[in-house]
Amino acid sequence: MAQPEPKLRVLIPAEQIQARIKELGTQIERDYPNDPLYLIAILKGACFFLVDLARTIQRLTHIDFIGISSYGKGKTTSGEVKLTKDLDASIEGADVLVVEDIVDTGITLTYLIHVLEQRKPRSIRIAALLDKPSRRLRPIQVAYTGFQIPDQFVVGYGLDYAENYRNLTNICVLEEG
Repeated sequence: MAQPEPKLRVLIPAEQIQARIKELGTQIERDYPNDPLYLIAILKGACFFLVDLARTIQRLTHIDFIGISSYGKGKTTSGEVKLTKDLDASIEGADVLVVEDIVDTGITLTYLIHVLEQRKPRSIRIAALLDKPSRRLRPIQVAYTGFQIPDQFVVGYGLDYAENYRNLTNICVLEEG
């Protein structure tokens, strides 16, 4: 028997996402008036957010990517975190803004912040498009949050389910068909 197709329900429309990203960019510019800012996106999901956020910041920025995984192909974290791609440049002495698509349990970001702190940046903060504080298992400080959302599985705007739906412009709840 075939599995029913999942249904998508729009949670945050594309226009609302773009407006909020512009607000975050303005706030980040105020908070980092000097020196280059290193924007580090967590692959793959955060690359959509990183691109749009970087375009709103009208100052010198450096962009890099790091790959980290704790999900595999399922809807829940495996709890096991692994680095899948490292940074290309040193962040020693730099102001670093980790750009994440969604903060859920906090396990992945806790691990990543620990790894990055060992590289001696001047500062590290987190910008997350989405935050699900009800799922938090590890305390994590998010400096810039796009939207707090309920405990629902979401896709779109970089977020995926088994590598599908990243290209949606809206953030949608994935509901069982």
